[in-house]
Amino acid sequence: MGHHHHGHSHGHGHGHGHSHSHINNKKALFASFLIIAGFMIVEVIGGILTNSLALLSDAGHMLSDAVSLGLSYFAIKLGERKVTQEKTYGYKRFEIIAAALNGITLIVVALFIFYEAFHRFLAPPEVQSKGMLVISVTGLVVNIIAAWILMKGDKEENLNVRSAFLHVIGDMLGSVGAIIAALLILFFGWGIADPIASVIVAILIIFSGFRVTKDSFHILMEGAPEQIDMKKVKAALAGIPMVEEVHDLHIWTITSGYPILSCHITIHDDGVHDEILAHSQKILHDQFEIEHSTIQIEKAAIGCPSPHGTCN
Repeated sequence: MGHHHHGHSHGHGHGHGHSHSHINNKKALFASFLIIAGFMIVEVIGGILTNSLALLSDAGHMLSDAVSLGLSYFAIKLGERKVTQEKTYGYKRFEIIAAALNGITLIVVALFIFYEAFHRFLAPPEVQSKGMLVISVTGLVVNIIAAWILMKGDKEENLNVRSAFLHVIGDMLGSVGAIIAALLILFFGWGIADPIASVIVAILIIFSGFRVTKDSFHILMEGAPEQIDMKKVKAALAGIPMVEEVHDLHIWTITSGYPILSCHITIHDDGVHDEILAHSQKILHDQFEIEHSTIQIEKAAIGCPSPHGTCN
């Protein structure tokens, strides 16, 4: 038969803007990584010295943040590496594996805090509230700076920058919790406020861990990107003049913001292959922001691509 054609489209036009935001993402991730990792060490020492679980759990949260920021930065660096013969999509997938590992780590950290807090509820230890207050206020300031840096990154586009930003927001809440607990202990002597604050932080950590893990597994399992509606894509392609039907449609994600599509399009005998190919790629690019597509176009009379094709 041999009349099948393949069309490959790779988006042009916005390469420059993309690389610009890419550099911003890298800088933002690296700067906030340094700030958070540095302060996390301060918080661990402070948590041990003041005997505050709230500070230690906030440090646990910051550890997970530092890890996720470091991984995100590393992933962007790795994703820049060239595509090789064996790894035909380059190293972009590493970003998602990193996110999955990070999500699982978060859940483990949270479970550990729950365990420790349970013991503290039974016997609240002495906590040095003044030291705890100073450190937690500093922590809040540090997180606000990191969040501000990340907001200048490109958090709409990039899953990594967005998850890092959400982490830092969670951290801010953790610091606020530790500040409130420190004030309660300082003024009312409520030692129990410390484990309560740590449990609240642990719940935040569990939620973010669960969400990151779920999102990354969806991508690893080749799930269709959530922002793209398969039915709409199919209808848009089927609506092109001279197209008889669209089948074998697959959409999946290599890494965040990198959707890929492949499909077969059956056209009428007088349809012009290249025109229909160009038209369908334009629709995918303009309406659905799909840059990478492999479209196989076949004439109805030649192939028998579908059960109800016109085969004699």
